[in-house]
Parts: sequence; structure tokens; C-alpha cells
Amino acid sequence: MQCHANARLSPIGRRLLIDRVEQQGWRVTEAAEAFGISERTARKWMARWRAEGELGLVDRSSRPHRVANKTATQTEEAIVALRRLRMSSPQIAEVLGRPLSTVSAVLKRRGMNRLGRLGFEPAQRYEHELPGALIHTDIKKLGAIIVPGHRVTGNRKIGGRRTTYTPDGRRVGDAGWEFVHIAIDDATRLAYAEVLPDEKAVTAVGFLRRAVGFYERHGIHVQRLLTDNGSAYISRVHAIACRALAIKHTRTRPRRPQTNGKAERFIRTMLDGWAYGAIYATSTQRTRALDGWIHYYNHHRPHQAIGRQAPITRLNNLLGTYS
Repeated sequence: MQCHANARLSPIGRRLLIDRVEQQGWRVTEAAEAFGISERTARKWMARWRAEGELGLVDRSSRPHRVANKTATQTEEAIVALRRLRMSSPQIAEVLGRPLSTVSAVLKRRGMNRLGRLGFEPAQRYEHELPGALIHTDIKKLGAIIVPGHRVTGNRKIGGRRTTYTPDGRRVGDAGWEFVHIAIDDATRLAYAEVLPDEKAVTAVGFLRRAVGFYERHGIHVQRLLTDNGSAYISRVHAIACRALAIKHTRTRPRRPQTNGKAERFIRTMLDGWAYGAIYATSTQRTRALDGWIHYYNHHRPHQAIGRQAPITRLNNLLGTYS
């Protein structure tokens, strides 16, 4: 056990104190003065040694024997029960009329402070070994930029994403949306993305064909596709396209976006690094920057989930082409 930071004596020093008093005949006052401690402290260690022997010279826990305001067991069990119903800490505190700090402390002590730790549905992590064995696709909607926003102009009354304004502050209409279609290989994390005008089935099919071509140019044969249950992906047109490309199409469970977690995580990274990582005056500027960022992601950015390799390096290693 470590000594207290302000302790004058270590366990060895305490034993030496005992030896000088008990065996060498020193007076307690003299021994205390020699060690630079008070007589009261010296007598405390003497008493502990006489009562407990060597164990009495070890530091004791500073934890109190009794906590006056400890949360009642019944209250703790109520907090745990409500948490298992997936209620948040503030909601539990409101229902039980307890301080939020008390609820948070109980949940942390029980290991239930994060919903992912509740144990209802353990995370099923997987990674395909063969490039192309599974491709994740998804669509992210972004507000179009027509008039520069406040990040460019410095004026929060001018600009915006959906609603645009003239320089004098007059509203000129709805800027609309742009749709970023993405694809990412499960094994290598090699990614492909395009900014397209909509998320219709025909548009999604066109993107899929180009994505398949992108992966073929890298020596990857796409075998299976995983998407969510968006209208484009459940359409007949998309099903026909998958059959024509000899791709098995699988969809995630309803209301379970984490099933397509690699696509979701890539979108977050893409938004941070590309969409919101720079200041753009127009949507055209933002779209032109996408190819450069995708190249950086594929060829240079270390990826934590694949041993801090760039996706292209992982691809070369898996395919045996060490270029």
C-alpha cells in the first residue's frame, strides 16, 4: 500500500521507531524528535504495533466506517430498474425526486452509466476478410449553399443552408438539399462517394454502378451489398440492378442504423473532415473538394480500426500487391 503524500514515516521508519523505543530504550519523546514527528504520532504507532503487531504499521484506508447520507438500497434498485427501461439519468432523477448527481453516481457504480453497457444486446462486431465480400452504402442529406453563410461573411443575418438571403437581408427562397451517396468496403474501408441531386432509386442505382466500377478498378469484386431500408434501396429498380450486377442485397433491421455502423461512422468522419472541415462559399466549392478528401481518406489517413493503416495499404496487403 502506498504511503500518504504527507506521511513523515514509511512502514520501515515506523518499525525503526518501535525498535528504538522497545529494544534500545529510547524515550518516546526522544524518538519522536529524532524522526521529526509529534509525540502523539509516535504513541499512535506504538499503540498500533502493540495491538496488531506488524500489520499495525501499515497505512489504513481513509474510507469512513459509515456513510451518513448513503443512498438506500431500495432507492438504488429503483434507479437500476428504471435504467433497464432505458430511461436517461435526468428522467430517473425527475421520476424518483432524487438529485441528478445521486442517480449518476449510482449508475456509474453499477456500470450502467452508458446505455451500451446495459447488456440487452451485445455489440456484434464483425469484419470480412475478403475485399468486396461486403460493401456498405448509405445516403447523407446536406443543406445546399447558395449564398455564403455567416462562417464566410461574419454576419449571422445573411446566408444559410436551406433558406437564403440577399446581402441586404431579404429572403430569396429555399436553397434545397444535396445528397451524398457513399460506399465503403467492409474489409479494407476503401471508400467512394458522390454528391447527387436526389435520393431516388434511379439515382441510387447509377451510383451503385459507378461504385462497383470504382472497386473493380482496384481489383475488388463486389459480392454483397448492405443498406438501410430507405425508399431507394427497397425499390424494384434497385433489386433488378443488384441482380444484374450479381450482387446479393441485404438490408438492416428496421430502426437499427448501427447494423450498418461502418457506413454511419464513415459519414461522421466525412462530415467532420470534408463538409464541416473547411469554409465553403457555395455548394459547388464543397462538391469539388470531395474527391480530394476521399483520396486523402483512402491513401493517407490512418484508420484506427485497421491498425492505423490507410485503406489502400490494407487493400494491397490483403490482395498481396505490396506497392
